[in-house]
Amino acid sequence: MVVSLVLLAGSLLLLGWSLLTFGSILTPALLVAALGVVVGVVLVLRFRLRAAPVWIVIDGSNVLYWRDETPNLHTVRQCVEGLVRNGWTPLLWFDANVGYLVGSQYMGPHELSRALRYPASHINVAPKGTPADPLLIEQAGDLGARIVTNDRFRDWVETYPQVADAGLFLRGSASDQGVSLRFAEEPARKRA
Repeated sequence: MVVSLVLLAGSLLLLGWSLLTFGSILTPALLVAALGVVVGVVLVLRFRLRAAPVWIVIDGSNVLYWRDETPNLHTVRQCVEGLVRNGWTPLLWFDANVGYLVGSQYMGPHELSRALRYPASHINVAPKGTPADPLLIEQAGDLGARIVTNDRFRDWVETYPQVADAGLFLRGSASDQGVSLRFAEEPARKRA
């Protein structure tokens, strides 16, 4: 956005200088300035018209087990890809032990980002000794987002009463054909 505004301001200055110096004669400076104004306006409008993200929070430690009850990051990646195709911007949460479940060492957001081919800024790993569940429930509440999980969060109903609402969750499964998300159960008001 800043680059667009700088381009627009610079182009308007060049346009003004060109008109004051040469009048309305078609000069290379005038053409460059006019092109800069057009490009600047297009970039500013594009930025302003961009739709706000439709957040959805993924319980990565749950989705990890959707296929054959064996932890697999490929299942999580397929889930993320399916959500992105349907207009959501996923935010992922994992328990601290995720790296040991799928490999032999700790994995933070950057390592998971490489494995999932998804931005590290959208991936969270709970601190050691802290379950990811309350953290992802809080984030979903703060964003007004749904949660992708098959977990019922029964242990958290007293602290987070919103988890009693089945409409908060987007359920799914995984098979040889890939990840299947149950969009049909989704309330229409939350769709992008």
